[in-house]
Amino acid sequence: MTPSSSFHIGFVGVGRMGANMARRLKDRRFSLTAVYDIDQAKTNSLARELGCESVSSPGRVAERADTVLTVVTDDAAMRQLFNPAAPESLLAHAKDRLFINCATLSPSVHVEVERLVEQRGGRSLEACMASSITQAREGRLYLMCGGGRDTFERAKPLLEVLSERLRYIGPAGEAAKVKALVNMVMNCNTAALAEGLGLGAALGLDLTMLREVFAQTGAHSRVLETDGEDMQQRAHDCYFSAAHAAKDSGIAVSLAETVDLELPLAKATYEQYRRLVALGKGELDKSAVAELTFKDRLSSN
Repeated sequence: MTPSSSFHIGFVGVGRMGANMARRLKDRRFSLTAVYDIDQAKTNSLARELGCESVSSPGRVAERADTVLTVVTDDAAMRQLFNPAAPESLLAHAKDRLFINCATLSPSVHVEVERLVEQRGGRSLEACMASSITQAREGRLYLMCGGGRDTFERAKPLLEVLSERLRYIGPAGEAAKVKALVNMVMNCNTAALAEGLGLGAALGLDLTMLREVFAQTGAHSRVLETDGEDMQQRAHDCYFSAAHAAKDSGIAVSLAETVDLELPLAKATYEQYRRLVALGKGELDKSAVAELTFKDRLSSN
């Protein structure tokens, strides 16, 4: 039996990341049985493309698949999917199912979901993604996993097709902690870069030259490579939204509060992204934080 033939896969949440993960698995000859999204038009379109069933409830996905990948936006959406009181939730058909949950959520939610699923005879694994839309399509995700080690091993043949780097972190919730810190640091770096370029512009410096100097000195970062030119050119097509940046920085700040630790940089970054969302720019890429730091752009905010 090939690895692909041992999974019958459904997706809940087929936005940019979920849809491209599904396409990747289809390319590698995995069996996709059903897809669901709150956007029914999006669900129907992807189902036609992949040759699988478009369904109208999460529960139907779990009924049709033995492995369900969830790619949703936040804690509230995840709790709704695994709501014990909802007859059409994923828990309606949790027995003998494997749920692989890919969203960036509060660690406690992953622990809660694992408990609910295991009570009903299923398995749950968090597979937190630190990657982009393009990497999802090409099977080059960086995946950090949390849950039972045996559950991780069960999911591994599928996750290896989706990922370039796959790492088991520990029990449920642990990978979510690591992912929160990854995004917290990334968001701080993004906000800092926006301030550096914004100040450079206000001082009359050539920003292309400045980015080159940053890249050759201690100011270099991965964010400089991915976001620097976009900040300069005001090209904020969304790869990772400002709204998600706000949510993820908020998770990290909340975690710090649980251990009575002060994180002034993370808090300041969180407030910047909250401000961006409040201005109606939450669906722009996180690089749009530069709109708050360039002097000639502030009047439009």
